[in-house]
Amino acid sequence: MTLSASSKRLSPFRRRSAIPGFGITLGVTISLLSLVVLIPLAAVILKASGLDGPGFMAAGFSPRAMAAYRLSFGAAFAAASVNAVFGALTAWALVRYEFFGKPIVNALVDLPFALPTAVAGIALAALYAPNGWVGQYLAAMGLKAAYTPVGVVIALTFIGLPFVVRTLEPVLRDLSADVEEAAASLGAGRISIIGRVILPALGPAWLTGFALSFARGVGEYGSVIFIAGNMPYKSEIAPLLIVIQLEQFNYQAAAAIAVVMLSASFAMLLVINTVQAWARRLSA
Repeated sequence: MTLSASSKRLSPFRRRSAIPGFGITLGVTISLLSLVVLIPLAAVILKASGLDGPGFMAAGFSPRAMAAYRLSFGAAFAAASVNAVFGALTAWALVRYEFFGKPIVNALVDLPFALPTAVAGIALAALYAPNGWVGQYLAAMGLKAAYTPVGVVIALTFIGLPFVVRTLEPVLRDLSADVEEAAASLGAGRISIIGRVILPALGPAWLTGFALSFARGVGEYGSVIFIAGNMPYKSEIAPLLIVIQLEQFNYQAAAAIAVVMLSASFAMLLVINTVQAWARRLSA
């Protein structure tokens, strides 16, 4: 019996692999996933279940909570959209061009990964405050960035940019310039090359970077509270409202708000992942 014939008779779960022990590795994976993700989420849902229906609606969908949801999800979507554009341009420049100071730009892109979020928030607040280096010029034009929802978008843009850049870079490295040259030799213009060659190849990775940036922005806390102003109904984010409820020992209300955010985030990420899978099938 040949090796290929014997391998065909093996179950897919018992097929030889470089990493042996499918059952052990799957068990360890599920155990760690349960400890890190599933059990904490189940604990939050269990805590919120202590409220009856009217109590849950009053805590999770109060006017103050709804204003915080709108700011958290709206600012995260706006920041992820900005990062989707400028992150793609940054990744393109880093992959396709050699220029002076490129290692410094690479390090600056990764800076939000290494910088503590509180430090980032303090720096952004000092920079965009009315008397800051940038804020003073905005104030002279009658614009205010810090301590407004605009400041929230700025903070979320800062911490979300690396997710788009680092997600697109490997795809751009695999996308050979010969493909663009072939399209140009067939008479395609720049707009046509971008729309029919580059964007379809980048679509799934682009959506992934957008989803990662959006997810990070929805749950961000440290870099936002210093620049947001934290005014209820105006510049108060949902994570801060949860912390306020915890400080007031209102644990069930905090859990109710967390469950609403969890449900909304999961639904939006599910939609994004579905669109991403659809785009991947179209580009295949």
